[in-house]
Amino acid sequence: MDESGHDHRQMPYEVRGGVALHASKIWPFEQAWRRLEEDCFGASLHHYGREIKGCKLLDKKRVRWSKQAQPMAAEERRRHCRGFLTKGLQKEAPTHQEFTAYGQACWEMAVGVFQLLQQMDGRVFASVIPRGSRPPKGFQLQDFLRKDHVFLMERYYYFLNDLREHGLLVLDEVEKTQDIKFVERMQRYFTRTITGRMRSNRVVPSPFFVSSEMTHPVQAADLCIYTINWGFRLNGIGMNAEVREEIAENFGPWLNSLQFRGEGEREGVGSYATYGIVYVPDPFEARC
Repeated sequence: MDESGHDHRQMPYEVRGGVALHASKIWPFEQAWRRLEEDCFGASLHHYGREIKGCKLLDKKRVRWSKQAQPMAAEERRRHCRGFLTKGLQKEAPTHQEFTAYGQACWEMAVGVFQLLQQMDGRVFASVIPRGSRPPKGFQLQDFLRKDHVFLMERYYYFLNDLREHGLLVLDEVEKTQDIKFVERMQRYFTRTITGRMRSNRVVPSPFFVSSEMTHPVQAADLCIYTINWGFRLNGIGMNAEVREEIAENFGPWLNSLQFRGEGEREGVGSYATYGIVYVPDPFEARC
């Protein structure tokens, strides 16, 4: 899991979410990721002090660089990418071809990650709220898991329950104080509510924290929620913030295909269709 837009600066929404991978697929995923990275860039980016993140792969500048020329042949692109990365370490200006090659490699890597998730039977989950959402005056539930996060855990539970599996939560380290608060809220939900206790039969409520720069599945989660933020919209519920068309057109279909689809059940409602990506207009409003 990772989060996007919580600095309240440029992103249209605040998104928390990630990807689900079966434990048996983690090592094949890692191996395939490394091959993909070498194929796109001709090198492993961490050797150059760089991390694969959505905001870097699909930054507007890099997308613009990728369109400066026709797609390069693979070996030519890799050669120019290595030149771009080396000059970055040496504080030298890359050539026009090197900028182009790096932009094209970033785009190829982003597309390749989605293809890899599909090959590994990955599933996408995310909860989306408006940017800058704030609790109302006098809000007294600050110590409890917010509604959008409850919905996120709910979808993950449905997914695991369908498979008769147990699931871990692996989170990107953000800021220690905020991480601790989130864990405390999560554990209150899973231990002090009837629904949470029931869902802890499938979801292990003690998350693991990792450094994203060393954990490729978390980097994949970052890319997915970045593309949700800029390119995935649900119609008819007010989810109409700014969209980057190149992301919506190229990655929206991937997100729609990879998001979890299942059935939930609620007292008084019965069964209903449920999806891995959920938009919550007001995360502090009482649940209906």
